Amino acid sequence: MPSGPDQKPVTDQQPLPDAGKPHVIVFANEKGGTGKSTTAVHVAIALAAKGARVSVFDLDQRQRTVGRYLDNRAETVRRSGTALPMPRHATHAAQSDDAFEETWNDLSADADFLIVDTPGRDDPFARTAAMLANTLVTPMNDSFVDFDLIGQVDPETYKVTRPSFYSELIWDARKTRARADGATIDWVVLRNRLQHIEARNMRRVSDALGQLAKRVGFRIIPGLGERVIYREMFPAGLTMIDSREFGAMGLGHVAARQELREMMSGLQLPDPAALPVSAPLAATA
Repeated sequence: MPSGPDQKPVTDQQPLPDAGKPHVIVFANEKGGTGKSTTAVHVAIALAAKGARVSVFDLDQRQRTVGRYLDNRAETVRRSGTALPMPRHATHAAQSDDAFEETWNDLSADADFLIVDTPGRDDPFARTAAMLANTLVTPMNDSFVDFDLIGQVDPETYKVTRPSFYSELIWDARKTRARADGATIDWVVLRNRLQHIEARNMRRVSDALGQLAKRVGFRIIPGLGERVIYREMFPAGLTMIDSREFGAMGLGHVAARQELREMMSGLQLPDPAALPVSAPLAATA
């Protein structure tokens, strides 16, 4: 794979999408256990809480974590009578290109943001979604087990020796997208669960990520910590955005909300107030 890809300059906000299209945020990682679905739901609710029209497409029809999370949220709204930000959502349940395109276009209609959660495995629809992304988010834990998905390192020096298969896949997707409509996919590697990693290992992973980012063109931002509160909120479909509505704010809640604010800032998404009215997205895959 060639080096020196077309990295985006870091700006306060990403450019607005073309008129009639939502800004597509795809959460993709072929390894499970990285906090991908939890992060996707929190981003969706954070955007909806700002007044954005948000749709969510869960491509993992087997596990369906995001779909169940939002189903639980809808039930909490019904049971409590509390008005909470609530995105539209659907799960891709049929293995056909036509069904995928139909659901994609339905969710894109009148949406400012379309958030897509992909399975933690190789999947043809996940590859299509990655190519259609404006922002592609790859969550990972700070370990060389997770780093191996995107790059390989020398076992003695921990210097990056080469990009891994997933980096090559995303590189190809970005080239295909650029040829199709001239768009650049903003690839963001999200470092989740930082505080429970031994300091020397954290530095090594951080150094390796910095080396690889220069070679394959992704940005690195901090994500969410490993907190029991995230698992506890799942049955009710709640997020840290809702914590003031359902109980007192402890120190853990305050820290988690700050993590979420910093992550949202790092994603550099368009201002919802400046987005055009959306219409169905034309298939480009």
